[in-house]
Amino acid sequence: MLSRSANTTLLPLQLHASGRHLATADGQPFFWLADTAWELLHRLNMQETEHYLRVRAEQGFNVIQTVLLAEQDGLFTPAANGRLPLRLDQPGQPDLLQPDQAGADSYWHHVDHVLELAQSLGLYIALLPAWGDKFNLSGGIGPQILEPANAYGYGHWLAERFSHHPHLIWVLGGDRALETERHTAIIRQLAAGITEGSSEQRLMTFHPKGGVSSSRYVHAETWLDLHMIQSSHGAGVRDNYRLVEHDYALEPVRPTLDAEPCYEDIPIDFNPFNGYFDEADVRQAAYYAVFSGACGHTYGHHSIWSMYTGRDDAAWADTAAGYFIMSWQQALRRPGAEQMQHLRALMESVPFTEAKPARHLLEQPLDGANTPVACYGKSFMFIYCPTGLYVTVRLGQIEGVTLEAVWYCPRTGQYHDAGTVSNTGRHEWEAPSSGRGQDWVLCLFSDEEYPQQADRVSPV
Repeated sequence: MLSRSANTTLLPLQLHASGRHLATADGQPFFWLADTAWELLHRLNMQETEHYLRVRAEQGFNVIQTVLLAEQDGLFTPAANGRLPLRLDQPGQPDLLQPDQAGADSYWHHVDHVLELAQSLGLYIALLPAWGDKFNLSGGIGPQILEPANAYGYGHWLAERFSHHPHLIWVLGGDRALETERHTAIIRQLAAGITEGSSEQRLMTFHPKGGVSSSRYVHAETWLDLHMIQSSHGAGVRDNYRLVEHDYALEPVRPTLDAEPCYEDIPIDFNPFNGYFDEADVRQAAYYAVFSGACGHTYGHHSIWSMYTGRDDAAWADTAAGYFIMSWQQALRRPGAEQMQHLRALMESVPFTEAKPARHLLEQPLDGANTPVACYGKSFMFIYCPTGLYVTVRLGQIEGVTLEAVWYCPRTGQYHDAGTVSNTGRHEWEAPSSGRGQDWVLCLFSDEEYPQQADRVSPV
């Protein structure tokens, strides 16, 4: 398990010199491993929040994605502390330019406390000013209150209040497309307000609708620092690597990551009749994205993003039976969540900012649900095999006369010896096991750079 110390002072994030990764302000590479907690600020009290954040920190997550004006009726249903974020005008509508700050127990004071707690636990916060239904009511509850005329002022106020926090990343959008000039104008005004109201600049990105990347809408925007993909929750083979590869090929170069892949235990295509995505699905999405050039990855669980409390949860009382299958407390220890740390540990065991996509180095790779993906640096190469089976690799692309081969288990984080080979020609490896959920990573290390892993075990 990745260790985390309390009372941490985090350095702001910036772009790495490679242009494809992130780094802390002192230049140290930063591998993004986020959890999705959209309703965190709206639905959890401080005791619950501390429990949630401590567990996620212990599991090796280093970023939490959440939102200020929440999707689940965040403007009219009070937060857990009983307060609304915005004052109501005479007709009873929330006033975006009048945040409710009355008393030390306001919603915004609650946000302050959550941000401070997250920093003390070593967690960055990727913060949405508002969910997308607040500017594009193509779904959700709304109301649609963000307009070009008020977005700048709201963004400016947020930046004045929160930009001093070193561990913030601003996320615009919120699961919506930019379908009209009005939508684009709102996002530009919000970005301008945050930029001009900030005492210290923080990274900024955009969370798009399902099935696409932010590159579809805002690639040319000067305020954008990194791309976000939402590969989403649809059926079929998980091929989010195609979206990552698309962003990787764009100019100018920017980091990209899948910020909303399939959630663990969400109904496939949002329909319980289709079954549910499980830990094998979320692992596949994670390794597919990172080995295809992403700067990190975001995990999600269906009961965590929503902070679902169980069958008596009034906020979700009208939801069809089976849409949620456990409470957020139960979901904290689901296997997919526990296993994400192994991806981070693997990438941080090598100079991961060197990593480049390497599917072209696989000889006649399998396809469909068995499609492998790969990445490589000067002294290492990783090949992810989603159902085990076998893979043939074109050698001679990394340093070393010989290569040490090991199979890395994404389920346990253990390395299994696979022998030494000459670094020439082609070589086929067969995975230790095969089948649904039997995914493996073939790791090739140059003989000079082979890491001495404490949890290395004999072949299986």
